[in-house]
Amino acid sequence: MKPWSILGGFTVSLWTTILLSSTVNAQSKMPVNWTVLAQTINDPDLLGQIQKSFNHFVQTGQVWALLIGLVVGYLIRNLTSYG
Repeated sequence: MKPWSILGGFTVSLWTTILLSSTVNAQSKMPVNWTVLAQTINDPDLLGQIQKSFNHFVQTGQVWALLIGLVVGYLIRNLTSYG
């Protein structure tokens, strides 16, 4: 499962909770099943997913592109700034 779909499910659940909490009477309790409307988690190993993504980031050479871009951007900023 892609991290964006997990984030999207969390966002839908959060907005559902916010919208429904404003429509439900403040004295009543909201059922728990309303807050987990769109969450399906197939792989709960979050640290493993982060490690796998970072390894892919390094193996594809994107880390070097990031570092080179930061250095070039820093140099351009210093060359074009006045004072």
